[in-house]
Amino acid sequence: MRVLGIDPGLRNMGWGVIEAQGSRLSHIANGICHSEGVELAERLLSLHDQLTDIVARFAPDTAAVEQAFVNKDAVGTLKLGQARGIALLVPAQAGIPIGEYAPNKVKKTVVGVGHAAKVQVDHMVKMQLPGVVINGPDAADALAIAICHAHYVRAPGATLRVKGAA
Repeated sequence: MRVLGIDPGLRNMGWGVIEAQGSRLSHIANGICHSEGVELAERLLSLHDQLTDIVARFAPDTAAVEQAFVNKDAVGTLKLGQARGIALLVPAQAGIPIGEYAPNKVKKTVVGVGHAAKVQVDHMVKMQLPGVVINGPDAADALAIAICHAHYVRAPGATLRVKGAA
């Protein structure tokens, strides 16, 4: 099973692709989509185009997106929500089932602690995907999301659905 993990962000959207065969995980690719343009619509379109290309190139079987957390900056939270919409839209357009995970659940699954620091997430991703070269913290988070999803999809009774499907 090929898993695409996505760490939504308006400026930088991390992505990571892993292969899960039973309990064995292997790294396929990772990177960061950098939004281009000045206007919000241009930046969202840029992220959409880049993520669409990644889905076409790596043909994931399933995808996972980190859920947004609400912070004190309402405008920032709304912009993150719009980037998250792109992260959900692109796999859904390709008919790929999508899982969503809270940041603390991803950290708890990958590191063992729900409030792990980024450096701990990076370290555990490298431990679980030996030899991986991570293209930045956003890509490390995306790989962690993919690892988390692979873990839960393999769990007995796990079900996935395409968001928005009837």
